[in-house]
Amino acid sequence: MSPTTIASQALSPWRRAVLKVGSNLLAADGGGLTTRYAEALAAFITASRAVGRQVVLVSSGAVAAGRAQLRAHAPFGSDLAARQALAALGQAPMIALWQSLSPRPVAQVLLTHDDLRNRRRYLNARATLRELLALDVLPVVNENDTVAVDELKLGDNDNLAAIVAALVDADLLLIASDIDALYSADPRLDASATPITRVDALTPEVLAMAGGSGSTVGTGGMRTKLEAAAKASAAGIPTALFSGRDPTAAGLLGEGQLRGTLFAAGRSRMQARKYWLRHAPAAPGRIHVDAGAVRALAGGRASLLPGGVLEVSGEFHRGDLVEIVDGAGRHVARGLSQYGVAEARRLAGKHSREIESLLGYSYGAEIVHRDDLATVADIETGESDT
Repeated sequence: MSPTTIASQALSPWRRAVLKVGSNLLAADGGGLTTRYAEALAAFITASRAVGRQVVLVSSGAVAAGRAQLRAHAPFGSDLAARQALAALGQAPMIALWQSLSPRPVAQVLLTHDDLRNRRRYLNARATLRELLALDVLPVVNENDTVAVDELKLGDNDNLAAIVAALVDADLLLIASDIDALYSADPRLDASATPITRVDALTPEVLAMAGGSGSTVGTGGMRTKLEAAAKASAAGIPTALFSGRDPTAAGLLGEGQLRGTLFAAGRSRMQARKYWLRHAPAAPGRIHVDAGAVRALAGGRASLLPGGVLEVSGEFHRGDLVEIVDGAGRHVARGLSQYGVAEARRLAGKHSREIESLLGYSYGAEIVHRDDLATVADIETGESDT
């Protein structure tokens, strides 16, 4: 079925998106990489930035680029070590391809499973990505194949993109594929297959459209795309699947239109975030704040700055979820601390501009950033989730 027969649909307004581009859209027929399909996607990223939107790119292609460079003068195997070597060799040309298509600087960010399950490294990765976006740099994320091993690998860049979308608090996950939508069956094998333009819930019936569990036969690797959509949905992020080989589809995205399949989010992004902050176990530590901080935090739109901290008690590390209480010990909020207990204690009552001089480094101006904070109203009533 031609992609032109799929009707376009409006996307909800978004401020930040993660765009995943697979190696099948970058690999050249004769080996190496090509800009054939990447040009339209890069143009979409540039156009988005021009209207104030931010895009984080998750790109495959390093192994294909490395294989092309090595083919001429050395043999290579197919085991994990060979793949890791090819990835190391191909990272530079893959980044160079995107830099050639971007008027902005491009930065490479390599992640592993360990980086994303360790809260401190998770926060470090998020802080880096946020800073790159603030600097008007295009982050290009890939799995760090050179150090990952089988039992620790994220597995594929579809799922990595979903994790990154949650990491950067994205409003939308975009998956550029070699197929233009989710179909009722594999359109390459079944002429009666029809495109599904919207999926409100990833039911077993929907998952079956991508082949059974563990199946190697799917609609263009659709199984991992549905897995990614499920991860994004759980984080309150919708997923848009479209053909990366159709420049018109990329152009429509810039106009707020999707020609493909939209996977709805299970709940709003803020609802998902607040739910996690409400129910996740907290570290045995507390941050005591003054009346001014209590008032500022009550609105749910302010971060906790060092100047509002009276004292710090208990034990916690950078990235831990901690309770925030007023001078009388009453709960005010809970959130992820940017600093460990010893650091927060040294910063209590100080101005944010003093952080680096006091510690010799800075993880940011906030003790707890507003995006990582749930107020007492969120915790006790859930009012901010409605």
